[in-house]
Amino acid sequence: MVGRQGGDTMTNEELTAILQKRFEENNHRHPALEWSGIEARIAADSRAAEVLREMEATGGEPDVLQFDPDKETYLFVDFARETPKGRRSVCYDDTALEARKKYKPKTSALTQAEQIGIQLLDEDLYRQLQEVEPVDMKTSSWILTPQPIREKGGALFGDRRYDQVFIYHNGADSYFGARGFRGFIEI
Repeated sequence: MVGRQGGDTMTNEELTAILQKRFEENNHRHPALEWSGIEARIAADSRAAEVLREMEATGGEPDVLQFDPDKETYLFVDFARETPKGRRSVCYDDTALEARKKYKPKTSALTQAEQIGIQLLDEDLYRQLQEVEPVDMKTSSWILTPQPIREKGGALFGDRRYDQVFIYHNGADSYFGARGFRGFIEI
């Protein structure tokens, strides 16, 4: 289990209570969905519960964005108002991390996402999240970068300014205190 402040750990019951409360208080994110089916899915999948626990512990505030009827999966996404605090000051990937000669961050977005068990949002999913609820108004989030851009040393990130979603590029080895990443898991 993930450590919390003071060394305590979050139980499955505590996690479920947090997720249920968030789900019920934010019905505009998923108006056609019922909590009972989601709760049963989480209870039946210990790996999913652990990933959601990590998403919560790193400040992601995960909630359901959608249900995919073809795959029969729920998509949990980081809905934190700003990029999750426990995932900031990271460069894009390990190649970029190794390329830095000075002032290396502790890790990269892709490595930390893998450790948590989530995937970075791509541009389409990032825009879909922004349509449901405005996020990253003071911060920015790395998003999954197409290989041709990455091969040239760049990486993509997004934010919301002036009530508009922007997707930018930067050197993949850059990192800032206000840039992190958002992720998702299908359950």
